[in-house]
Amino acid sequence: MSLFLITGGLGYIGSHTCVSLMSHGNDVLVVDSLVNSKKSNLKKIKKAVEFSKKGRAGKLFFYEGDLRDQVLLDLIFEKQIVLNQPIEAVIHFAGLKSVEESVSEPLKYWEVNINSTLNLLSTMKKFNCSTLVFSSSATIYRPLKDQKLFEDSFKYPINPYGNTKLTIERILEDVFASNKDFWKIINLRYFNPVGAHSSGILGEDQKGRAINLFPVLEDVVNGKLDKVLIFGNDWPTEDGTCIRDFIHIMDLSEAHFAALKFLKKNDPQFNSINIGTGKGCSVLEIIKIYSKINKIPIPYEFAKRRKGDAPYLVADNRLAIKLLEWKPLNNIEDICIDSFRFLRSKFK
Repeated sequence: MSLFLITGGLGYIGSHTCVSLMSHGNDVLVVDSLVNSKKSNLKKIKKAVEFSKKGRAGKLFFYEGDLRDQVLLDLIFEKQIVLNQPIEAVIHFAGLKSVEESVSEPLKYWEVNINSTLNLLSTMKKFNCSTLVFSSSATIYRPLKDQKLFEDSFKYPINPYGNTKLTIERILEDVFASNKDFWKIINLRYFNPVGAHSSGILGEDQKGRAINLFPVLEDVVNGKLDKVLIFGNDWPTEDGTCIRDFIHIMDLSEAHFAALKFLKKNDPQFNSINIGTGKGCSVLEIIKIYSKINKIPIPYEFAKRRKGDAPYLVADNRLAIKLLEWKPLNNIEDICIDSFRFLRSKFK
């Protein structure tokens, strides 16, 4: 049975990916600082695995800690060798992720995201762990009106968060070039992960003020907010609101499992792959679909454009479908239904 290290594994994407990996029978070791996540997700992950397992489920282990603590990382890798269950591969989620916050606090984002990655890579090299899936982002691309983004599309992030992601990709490329017979690395460039596990047990439950669209929608439904603010109605799109490629969180999570399988059976390589649906949906459309399918009114109001936003971000996902033998299975209605189910579960 394989053991995978998941950094930031109690966060939104990390926790759902743990469910996917464990449901396929793999053991998972999570390292998380709990800065942007909750320890209670450990129990939720286990419950979600019980709900969706496909046979024998994997085990879950946890260390609370910061990747900037090199001593801790070394101890974790060393301990697993002593236990005769070495870490086979790493999925690297850990890092700060708010576009809005990165604009106001760029130094914080550079310090945390870059140094965490450098420490992780040093420890992996030291303990002969060569397989890495990196949690990258579509924010590294220069947005183009009405055009899907390919893996070789022009890279020009418009916010510090995106800059850190692109910088890490370049670090990884340099690391791979230093020993092309050793490293197996894939950057998964996410578009817009949304939704929740179909059990309603696990979903996006971030700390602090809701910033992303679906947590904001949920805060309106539960009465924490009066309305959804849509940042701009004068973007160059059909209804004037930003268009995004919204992908169900479980489809994204399964893409990580597919990436690990691909790396395991293939020779050392460095690759970058878009993970999205290939279909765009505007913010206004999402609000209307969520309201209609869940039979609940969603008040909204237009506000000024937000710094760091782009009008159109949609993936060309053909490389993922070809290489990873993966494809998204859920549509936007599934996303809205699962998101609402998770919201209702919190009030039971």
